[in-house]
Amino acid sequence: MSKLYLVPTPIGNLEDITFRAIKVLKEVDLILAEDTRTSGKLLQHYGIETHMHSHHMHNEHKTVVNIVKRILAGESIALISDAGTPAISDPGFLLTRACVENSIEVDCLPGATAFVPALVNSGLPNDKFVFEGFLPVKKGRQTRLKLLAEETRTIIFYESPHKLIKTLTHFCEYFGEDRQLSVSRELTKLYEETIRGTAKEVLAHYTAHPPKGEIVIVVAGKK
Repeated sequence: MSKLYLVPTPIGNLEDITFRAIKVLKEVDLILAEDTRTSGKLLQHYGIETHMHSHHMHNEHKTVVNIVKRILAGESIALISDAGTPAISDPGFLLTRACVENSIEVDCLPGATAFVPALVNSGLPNDKFVFEGFLPVKKGRQTRLKLLAEETRTIIFYESPHKLIKTLTHFCEYFGEDRQLSVSRELTKLYEETIRGTAKEVLAHYTAHPPKGEIVIVVAGKK
């Protein structure tokens, strides 16, 4: 039966992929990849020869209609992102919505997602939390931070290394220098690290040690 598969891929360590994910990627008619060069390394590693098409934030609005037509015509298609689960701060939502609207079955496999290990190993409460993804770069950033300053649940953010200092500085300003937080970077990779402490302490650490790699920030909620 034709359907759309959403297939999580490793966030760093290539061994963090399920047997089922490999099976699906080998059996579908087409793989939609955020970056075919990045995904090509993963497919080559596991001997997956399925044809790939590019599907990313800059072309997904144009490609969705054609993909839906192909699935309705009988093809099974898998969507993968560069790392982690599709649609979590990555392309995937538009295609999933279009498939649902056209009564196409969508099958999301369980698998790697960066914020889960970052949350669990932060040592902060994880019974209730909110996922914010990336903060607005400019417009709406101040408004969002003011709103989140009152959030009582643990808050999870994604951030790029060159914006981390700016974001931690804003956390000191809007959340308070004593707010507890955790910064995890390079999860599952060779130089994985998690730095925990107050906003002021973690800011001081990364000011002295400029960060590299993908970053997840976990912030304690307001007491």
